Amino acid sequence: MPTILVVDDEEANRLALERIFAREGYTVRTAPDGRAALESLRDGAVGVVLTDLKMPGISGLELLRVARQVSPETQVIVVTAYGSVETAVEAMREGAYDFVTKPLRKDAVVHSVRKAHEKYELVRENSRLRAQIEQVSRTEVVGQSAAMRALLEEARQVAPALANVLITGESGTGKGLLARWIHELSPRRERRLITVNCGAIPEALLESELFGYEPGAFTGAQGRKEGRFDLAAGGTLFLDEITEMPALLQVKLLRVLQDGEYERLGGTRTLRADVRVVAATNRDPALAVAEGRLREDLYYRLNVIPLHVPALRDRREDVALLARHFLAVHAARHSRTISGIETDALAALERHAWPGNVRELENMMERAVVLARGDSITLSDLPSPLRGGSGAPEAGWLTFAVGSPLSQVERRMIEATLRHCDGDRSLAANLLGISARSIYRREAEWRGEE
Repeated sequence: MPTILVVDDEEANRLALERIFAREGYTVRTAPDGRAALESLRDGAVGVVLTDLKMPGISGLELLRVARQVSPETQVIVVTAYGSVETAVEAMREGAYDFVTKPLRKDAVVHSVRKAHEKYELVRENSRLRAQIEQVSRTEVVGQSAAMRALLEEARQVAPALANVLITGESGTGKGLLARWIHELSPRRERRLITVNCGAIPEALLESELFGYEPGAFTGAQGRKEGRFDLAAGGTLFLDEITEMPALLQVKLLRVLQDGEYERLGGTRTLRADVRVVAATNRDPALAVAEGRLREDLYYRLNVIPLHVPALRDRREDVALLARHFLAVHAARHSRTISGIETDALAALERHAWPGNVRELENMMERAVVLARGDSITLSDLPSPLRGGSGAPEAGWLTFAVGSPLSQVERRMIEATLRHCDGDRSLAANLLGISARSIYRREAEWRGEE
């Protein structure tokens, strides 16, 4: 049976309703006003709220509006006098499940709560089913090549363990998807997978994001904030682009991995970290250690189980399978009826070099689905780089002389990727694994040099 929250400013009414529903087998909480009711809602799952409309401070109608935000699954029944039916109708428009009038009749109020309980269970079940469908979609790893079969078999073996995992691979190969897949196969799947992109969060904020902070830890810190280690308790923490983590934070992360302990910013209490850490990088971690980007001792702590995701050009037999998969996903998402991919279009996809790997292929298939003029993807629905040229596997590659300045290599790579994406900076940034802001900043620098 769910928990029922009875909200009424008159103590006699609260006690009477508490006795009625306790006899019916419900767990009953009570609150003397709207503010206390909201605190109770935030404390845990409440199936049904039975609230008086007329209360000092936060009224029952205001409580209803906030409850819809705090706990959308909770069903709210309002109690009103005969003369306030108009207000009750307004409450129904605001999302109340039902209203009952005073003086309350036991059979009527019990019946209303029982039906609200059934609605609560139905909404919860629908939410669970939607979450499961979304989870399956997010964790589906597609691949039939020998390289992918070997990778997935190894990942399946290590998933039940608690050892740290370091996933390597080029940008866009699906390292994050593999991390989620490992989490879903692990004993921790009932708890959360929390993701932190170490390269996307400013250095000044990353420490508080990871470890949280206490009130007064810095200017503007009004209350306690839980960090990602807190949120991932009992689950998995995925640290993406670990080689971009600042050196000082690498030291603190090493302590967590070694001792399982950390403190929030501004705090003095030592907390225990109950998380499994999965890290990923698109760099060669050994080279990152040599360049001073990654601490050697941290590397060894993370690299207990190394997994490498192959580039798409190294598993071309997966291109057709992935293309059809993304076609189905995005056709459903955009409500398009598209039956398949024509032979010449599929051949062009298989010839392409895919510098942006699986992420580039997905973006291209979504674009083709949106722009397709018929009921199948044709060669003309693909971007111009795939329609023209020699079609050799080398098409789309850049070559550089040994010793070329890194600034020159970076500029050519960004400009070539922008041409490949028809000037779409967001898409180009996605393929390169950087932010669109970085591209704008580089372009401004180049204009200044000219």
